[in-house]
Amino acid sequence: MPIDFHAAENRLSYAIRQADSSWETAISDMVDVKGKRVLDIGCGGGIYTKALAEMGAASVTGVDSSKTMLEGAIENCRGYTNIDFVTGNALNTGLLAERYDLILERALIHHLAPGDLRTCFVEAFRLLRFGGMLIVQDRTPEDCLLPGSKSHIRGYFFSRYPRLISYEVARRPRSEMVLQTLRQVGFQWTEDRKLWETRAIYANLDSLTADLLARTGRSILHELTDNELQDFVTYIAYIEEYAQNDDGTEIVEQDRWTVWSAVK
Repeated sequence: MPIDFHAAENRLSYAIRQADSSWETAISDMVDVKGKRVLDIGCGGGIYTKALAEMGAASVTGVDSSKTMLEGAIENCRGYTNIDFVTGNALNTGLLAERYDLILERALIHHLAPGDLRTCFVEAFRLLRFGGMLIVQDRTPEDCLLPGSKSHIRGYFFSRYPRLISYEVARRPRSEMVLQTLRQVGFQWTEDRKLWETRAIYANLDSLTADLLARTGRSILHELTDNELQDFVTYIAYIEEYAQNDDGTEIVEQDRWTVWSAVK
């Protein structure tokens, strides 16, 4: 079943990681966050809300439709005086127009209903000041379906369970569609780029297995039954590159993303 973002047991699923320096470097290459008034739409557990604050933003407002997720975000970002959170919908946040220098929508658009992409971008356009930037980060079908490897664990989800391919492709817009929609809304200077972001570093295979079984921060794993998930961790343990991990070498998990930027 799809992940329930309102369920209490998922409150911290998107709150316990730290944004990697690979992500911070990629964002810094696009925009100087220092002193900016930032909006993080679809903030989940506040992982990237916190990162933006640490990068020097004057203020960061996290928006999410799930009060449960925001409970985790508030806990995650406790002590940050330049962060606040608001319950709201990405299609109609209810926030005042033209107040933000930068908007981040990370891992958001694949959760939108068909036909809502334009509405989401219209709302972001409304919220941005003139000259402000929207950054959208998500996976295209091509990003998702890259072959599995020791660093690209996600690829093995689909080789083991091919039925997940059609599910994933159906909810992931292609880059050309995202760029076209941004331009139709009125954004200028649109571009896309690829990012290999380090998601997590595991001390050993057992640490990776525990993270997978908990379905931590991976909505795709909620499409597997408990038995299938147990089967999957058994499956990867027999893949040579993991089976040879008894020497204490860390497992560095990376995901490939597409990052779109657009200026109002």
